[in-house]
Amino acid sequence: MLKVIDKGVRKKGVVTTNYPSEEYLPFDGYLGAPVLDPSKCTFLRECERVCPTEAINKVEGLLQIDLSRCIFCGACARACQNGAMSMSKDFELAARSRKGMVRSPVSSPAESSVEVMGRQLEAKIKKAFGRSLSIREVDAGSCNGCEVEVNSLTNAIYDIERFGLHLVASPRHADALLVTGPVTRNMEHALLQTYRATPDPKLVIAMGACACSGGIFKDCYATANGVDKLVPVDVYIPGCPPRPQAIIHAFMVALDKMKERR
Repeated sequence: MLKVIDKGVRKKGVVTTNYPSEEYLPFDGYLGAPVLDPSKCTFLRECERVCPTEAINKVEGLLQIDLSRCIFCGACARACQNGAMSMSKDFELAARSRKGMVRSPVSSPAESSVEVMGRQLEAKIKKAFGRSLSIREVDAGSCNGCEVEVNSLTNAIYDIERFGLHLVASPRHADALLVTGPVTRNMEHALLQTYRATPDPKLVIAMGACACSGGIFKDCYATANGVDKLVPVDVYIPGCPPRPQAIIHAFMVALDKMKERR
């Protein structure tokens, strides 16, 4: 193997990294947030009845979806007899508050490429910190689905290191906490200790439906129904799990919020 690498280096002189083309992202099987076509909706409310997390409700004559609860399973779209509800590939859904995650699912924002979003994030990080942004990921009882997506941030497609985002091992070295899971009773103390160990000013980002609201574990005796029940949250990322691009977008939202807070 070493001989093969050596031969390649000698032949080409310089080894470069070629990132995959953006046209393949996201893949066809990806499910983003549900979207509604009001012209087709007859309010049979089948979508509301089949939602496993009770994320869809009718409020003042309009269907609303609580993205903090939505797990993007697609049950609502399959149950809709008129085809009014469908699954988009939306990922730019991060919100600054739980209230901001309750909305009418009527629009589908255009997607941005990883490269474009990454360079925008890089500029925001340099302006805010003058250096890289260090992240401590905290598993507060996650199923590890979110952790898989966090790991994907470091692969050849996303490679967040090139944009100035770094995952660190200690909260004492972190600028932001990326918390996953509904916060199980056994992880409450660990989360609080990690939060206290992170120097101020710090950002807290709740990643995934479980961290946002408890998700499918909501009201379980063994969970706290989300991160904000124990520590203040700056940004929420919906999804089960959110895709890596959604995480990148969330950090952009978090940095904008931090700028305004100053």
